[in-house]
Amino acid sequence: MILVTLGTQDKSFVRLLEALDKEIEKGNIKDKVLVQAGYTKYKSKNMEIFKSVSSDRLEELMEEASLIITHGGVGSILTALKHHKKVIATPRLSKYNEHTNDHQKQIVEEFGKMGYILPLKDLTKLDKILEKSKTFKPKEFKSNNDNFKDLITTYIEKSNHISWFNRDKYVILIAFLNLIIFYLLNLTDINIYLNLTICYILSCLFMYFIKSKRITNIITSIVCFYLIEGLALLLLVDNLNINIILSKLFINILVVIIYHFLVKKN
Repeated sequence: MILVTLGTQDKSFVRLLEALDKEIEKGNIKDKVLVQAGYTKYKSKNMEIFKSVSSDRLEELMEEASLIITHGGVGSILTALKHHKKVIATPRLSKYNEHTNDHQKQIVEEFGKMGYILPLKDLTKLDKILEKSKTFKPKEFKSNNDNFKDLITTYIEKSNHISWFNRDKYVILIAFLNLIIFYLLNLTDINIYLNLTICYILSCLFMYFIKSKRITNIITSIVCFYLIEGLALLLLVDNLNINIILSKLFINILVVIIYHFLVKKN
């Protein structure tokens, strides 16, 4: 039995399942294929697909599998390796909106270099990797391996210091555009709260037209921050007599920081 795991990443990874379906149709895969699809919606007559199972059941399936095919998530790869299974790992790519960045390419490459897995960088070569897996003998997995520790350190650094921008870039852009629009409208002596309302309506429209995958979360945040900002401006401008544009700049920066920390675990 072949077990395919796509992890809990909230983005689709249809490419891998399409590639597997093709290999089954060609006759290159004859074993039963089970797929833990997570958020990936895909229908197949050739594979048994389920969204998720309990951790205990997943452990059982991994123990039963002769081969595990997974995305490039560290957690998924590690779990498979702990069962001492042959593993084929292929990275999610940002250009297909499968992830916010391409750090999985490095993860898969490094695990491959260390001899733990078979890295699949190009899904069009799945047939060759499947054939290679028949004779592949993975290096014995030891979690205290120095190279492994370096890999995990690199992964954590990338997650904490690089991918945050890819995740939050739309919020940063909204805050910037919001400030510019607010400044221009303020030159017309428009009422401050009408100004705020117009700015945030335009922000929501912007999110709708770019069709961000996080649109619901961000628009909800925009509405909440609109209410907070109205109260903050009332305090800073009306009561403390601080310049309105400086107040708006300060609040927008604060909004981005708060949003970042609220969603950093997502």
